[in-house]
Amino acid sequence: MNAYAPILVLGGLGAGFAIFSVVMASLTGPKRYNRAKLDAYECGIEPTPQPAGGGRFPIKYYLTAMLFIVFDIEIVFLYPWAVTFDALGLFGLVEMLLFVLTVFVAYAYVWRRGGLEWD
Repeated sequence: MNAYAPILVLGGLGAGFAIFSVVMASLTGPKRYNRAKLDAYECGIEPTPQPAGGGRFPIKYYLTAMLFIVFDIEIVFLYPWAVTFDALGLFGLVEMLLFVLTVFVAYAYVWRRGGLEWD
């Protein structure tokens, strides 16, 4: 437990500072609300009315989100592999090459289908 004490102390200090900052900002900040401040802000453009269900999003938003998740998962697997690369040897290298090849095939498929182009 002694090895984790500095990490726990640092996490506690960070959480304490975050909570303190939010509480102090809400207590000491100005409270002058008006209609303009309560409206949704869309980069200086007047907000357009939305249908009751929120409207439909193009499929490209979901494709972009899935691409982000795929590459995020790739990074999650690449980091521990890089740390233990020496211990894994040739087996680890071949497995990671197969994994990266699989991700690259998914990337090439999305690229070929036009998922990376914004109209």
